[in-house]
Amino acid sequence: MRVLVTGHQGYLGTVMVPVLRAEGHEVTGLDVGYFADCVLGAAVDDPPGFAVDLRDVTLDQLAGFDAVVHLAALSNDPLGALAPRITHDINHHASVRLARLAKAAGVRRFLYASTCSVYGAAGDELVTEDAPLRPLTPYAESKVRVEDDLLALADSGFAPVFLRNATAFGFSARLRADIVLNNLVGYAVLTGVVQVLSDGTPWRPLVHAQDIARAFARCLAAPVDAIHGAAYNIGTEANNCTVAEIAHIVAETVPGVRFDIAGTSGADSRSYRVDFAKARQKLAFEAAWSIADGAAELHREYLARGLTADDFTHKFTRLAQLNALKDSGVLDDSLRRVSA
Repeated sequence: MRVLVTGHQGYLGTVMVPVLRAEGHEVTGLDVGYFADCVLGAAVDDPPGFAVDLRDVTLDQLAGFDAVVHLAALSNDPLGALAPRITHDINHHASVRLARLAKAAGVRRFLYASTCSVYGAAGDELVTEDAPLRPLTPYAESKVRVEDDLLALADSGFAPVFLRNATAFGFSARLRADIVLNNLVGYAVLTGVVQVLSDGTPWRPLVHAQDIARAFARCLAAPVDAIHGAAYNIGTEANNCTVAEIAHIVAETVPGVRFDIAGTSGADSRSYRVDFAKARQKLAFEAAWSIADGAAELHREYLARGLTADDFTHKFTRLAQLNALKDSGVLDDSLRRVSA
């Protein structure tokens, strides 16, 4: 298939593109480039692509594609809380506009990167795709709205599918340090402390970036009836853990660290355990990476690629990088690039 990947220069996109290429797909990227230079280690072999803001995509740019893999978003809860209007403008309105243009251009499959955080405060019971959606942040709220609006666009020629990814982890050359496992391992490597700022009790489902990419590949290969208007939780029940349990895994992985549950940020209301059976049954998808495997991978790559405290705190933290681009005059207050 000819596949357009939005956000191909982000954390997930950098992992996604090689997986889709290995499956034989012809991949083109589309990215505004906020994080294109946020690379740990060697340069990335990006596909050809469009350097364009998601809000400015044109019909012509979508012509000729069989599928869109839509990853591009402001994917950070602190950023969403700081700038909810911009989060909804990009994550919701621009995403729905993209889908409408894709449908008009004759794109038949639209794979949308949603999130398990749409379940919000779901408690201790395993939640399926039919559970009530209780988004607690502007980021999660924007995902729910997009799912609703894309479902309304579905017809015999346009098949959207919603992949509700668990919290991602694992190494990507375009690293994110502001997601739980990546952050805990990095902090342990750089400071010798595994520190949990909350009380450690909330449940989180985790999934490796490679497994997310494999799930998207499965949706490209699956019969259209299996994906048409469907939502799929992406992850594995084995990776449903409390934040404290995740931290203990990190402490067992990084030698000589001290363990500290600070509790300074108080209890986190976001807590959910997720059932992933539907993807196993209907997509024949099974997540392969354990949290322990991911912690070991991150530890190894951080050391081998020379992760520094400055890059960890700034270049690989979404909010800090966007603030740096604004402070340097590259972006305006609406996160649009400033013309030279």
